[in-house]
Amino acid sequence: MKADSVARIRRFQRAVTTEIGLLDASFLGRGRPLGPARVLNAIGSGRREISEIRAYLCLDSGLMSRLLRGLEAEGLIEVEPGTEDSRRRRVSLTAAGQQEYTAYEALSDTKAREVLSRHTAPDALLAAMDLVASALGKDRIAFEVTDPRDPRAQTCMRAYYAELAARFDRGFDVSLSSDPQVQDMLPPRGAFLIAVSDGLPVGCVGLKGTDEGYAEVKRLWVSPAARGLGLSRRLMRRVEDIAAQAGVALLRLDTNSALGEAVALYRKTGWCEIGRFNDDPYPDLFFEKQLDVRS
Repeated sequence: MKADSVARIRRFQRAVTTEIGLLDASFLGRGRPLGPARVLNAIGSGRREISEIRAYLCLDSGLMSRLLRGLEAEGLIEVEPGTEDSRRRRVSLTAAGQQEYTAYEALSDTKAREVLSRHTAPDALLAAMDLVASALGKDRIAFEVTDPRDPRAQTCMRAYYAELAARFDRGFDVSLSSDPQVQDMLPPRGAFLIAVSDGLPVGCVGLKGTDEGYAEVKRLWVSPAARGLGLSRRLMRRVEDIAAQAGVALLRLDTNSALGEAVALYRKTGWCEIGRFNDDPYPDLFFEKQLDVRS
């Protein structure tokens, strides 16, 4: 790595440290530093088990205990044993804690808008932030099987359709394609998988059940900000595992030669090219893969 690259990274780190108020004794003017404020945010965002909060914030047990004791002394949280396992303690906000969480959310939103307002190209600034956040959070990207009608799934598919429209010579109209029906991508017939980076969807893939002796992999998409992190391969591996666990012995998929990255991925991961198996007007390449299904 060039010395200039190291200097640029360190400049970025200093800029972020100053911007977010990491060294401030009173983060956003609320009377406490960033650490306890982040714990409040995690609880207010729906995390309840202390072990989950620790993992999310990457805190050691000693620091976590100190932060919780401080918030408890302020009357902002209540800590109680887990309902099924007393060792898995749970935490919740008091009425005062909820007020503080709401205040932090409003101030943080205002701060974010101020940051964007400084730049003449806010979309480019956001794209750069997405790229950095995805790279730094690579090992914390989570995978969830969800309903394809989930708003996060819909966000992914809208972005996927828009990208196809931009990359295909004749554009893309989903109403003309073999768009999977929702029921075909719901268990036990199928599945829809999304990749989530700190609450935001950054990728998806669907498993479409059929009555033809095989299932289809559909709608593989990764956000441009999360590309280069091996996420497409991880999504494919997971959807293949889901299919195998459901007893599916044969998978098929179709794609377009304009999507060179996807085509290369399929060929590298054991997919074999076959003849056309549907009348969808957009794909010009077709693949299948035998799965190891064990009873």
